[in-house]
Amino acid sequence: MNNIVSTQVDLIREVFHYQSRFEGSTMVFKIDFPVTEDPGFPGLVKDLALLAKTGFKIVIVPGVKENIDAVLKQHDINTSFKPDDIPVRVTSSQAIPYVEMAAFNVASKFMTFLSGSRVDALIGNFVRARGLGVINGIDAEHTGTVDKIYADSLVRVLDLGMIPILPCIGWSPSGKPYNVPSDEIALAVSKALGAIKLFIVSVRSGAKNLNLNIEGSPPLETRQDGSLIRLTPAQTKALINAQTDIELLREFKLALRASEAGIHRVHIIDGREEGAVLKELFSNLGIGTMVYTDEYDSVRSFHSRDLPDILRLMEPLMQKGILVRRNPDQIQEKKNDYYVLEIDGSVRACGALHDWGESQSEIAAVATDPMYTDIGLGKQIVGYLIEKARKNKMRRVFVLTTQTQDWFESLGFLEISLDSLPEQKRKVYDHTRKSKIFALDL
Repeated sequence: MNNIVSTQVDLIREVFHYQSRFEGSTMVFKIDFPVTEDPGFPGLVKDLALLAKTGFKIVIVPGVKENIDAVLKQHDINTSFKPDDIPVRVTSSQAIPYVEMAAFNVASKFMTFLSGSRVDALIGNFVRARGLGVINGIDAEHTGTVDKIYADSLVRVLDLGMIPILPCIGWSPSGKPYNVPSDEIALAVSKALGAIKLFIVSVRSGAKNLNLNIEGSPPLETRQDGSLIRLTPAQTKALINAQTDIELLREFKLALRASEAGIHRVHIIDGREEGAVLKELFSNLGIGTMVYTDEYDSVRSFHSRDLPDILRLMEPLMQKGILVRRNPDQIQEKKNDYYVLEIDGSVRACGALHDWGESQSEIAAVATDPMYTDIGLGKQIVGYLIEKARKNKMRRVFVLTTQTQDWFESLGFLEISLDSLPEQKRKVYDHTRKSKIFALDL
């Protein structure tokens, strides 16, 4: 029961952490049309309304491709895609009124459910467009591209606590309507507003079981089911080059373009999952895949303010006898030896590197948050300490362990005798614990 309560408290802490961090920030949600047809759609809109009520600035860009297809088919109007020349729908003068109708019908659906949650929304002409013109002999007619986002108008709407909804229609200065891809609008409005996040919400569970090894890039971080947790832009490029799934390619190409445009975090989530947006936004691991350009996680030196966090991480291991018990004074006394691994501003792992002379250092006090055991934080903190010892001109690092020898052996450590330790360490070795000693030569 105590473990369950502790887990719940940790989750609550995460929620408050992200609430305080992102409150007042602008987030853009590109939501594919099939999501609006899913039974869980009302719950998704309710969660977006909840975010707006609690101080987040929400912008919605509905995808509408499949609905346009259905409306045009219903009225026996043919449109064409020219992937070799124009990778978008060629929208004729005959088709554009029906494209507008399809686009605004979907936008109105969002409006209806937001009204049910008592949140004001506005469908507006926030996109100035220009026509693609004639490309390789093909007249794109009423197919356009973003010329300008009326950011000042959007900001005024957001400051009133309202949610703007941007259908896939833009207008020229003379009032001519153009069919503009929703992905392009989502990217343009994210840039114009300086959005802190772009969410790509689809009916796909994302990429799984990928084996991408990229030189100079951290290993892929996955969950137990093989789904990707987060990707760097370099990893995203490699994923795109390795994929043939057209829809998955579209999502990750948009995420990469957004990252390259300065959107620090792009989240790809399955909108069918209950509470998907909240789970992705208010937890470190989330439920989707994040493409990030800022320094999401890092190892740094210990600060005194970190003491409660590392004691929290170490306490369960000290109770089990896996770690030697240390009190706050002992940690503060050796504070320059301790390091912590942060994920998004929260301490999730720790470790220490003690210099015992004779060019040998001890790796000690390694602990990770049990909620994040699947993504290799222990290996990451130990790897950092090994590199730190190497830079300090150490010839060997060693560990004393009673229950984790297999794990250290998997990292290349080999068992050594007590006589191999520096004299200073031999003098304080606790013979009652009978710890085994493993070392890695540098």
